[in-house]
Amino acid sequence: MSRIPTITDKAPAPLPVFNQAIVANGFVYTSGSIAQDPATGEIVDGDIQAHTHRVIQNLSAVLEASGSSVNDVVEVSVFLADMGDFAKMNEVYQTYWGDIKPARTCVAVKTLPANTDVEIKCVAVVSKPWRIQTKL
Repeated sequence: MSRIPTITDKAPAPLPVFNQAIVANGFVYTSGSIAQDPATGEIVDGDIQAHTHRVIQNLSAVLEASGSSVNDVVEVSVFLADMGDFAKMNEVYQTYWGDIKPARTCVAVKTLPANTDVEIKCVAVVSKPWRIQTKL
């Protein structure tokens, strides 16, 4: 099995211990994304809804660099610092996927990176393999 790491400067740069995503066997597996601004690396201002938008925008950029898109997502894992934010996160979340919603898990966790309130990762089908970016 070949594994291809992908990268884009349209999403926050990964730490040296992981990749933004790995493409393997026709699927892309993203690392978890938080509400970091790709240009500054800082958490964007705002509430859970602003953070959820930024997280999904970051994931979308990683998916595009991996030959995929949010429309190709088959599974999503959402991690919330406070399950009380579920309804507001979900309002934003559901605007990004069409008629076929991906399978999803949502759990509350004690602490997230950078003490943010939401982290999301996903698995998607690679629909455009010619668009895979392995270098900046």
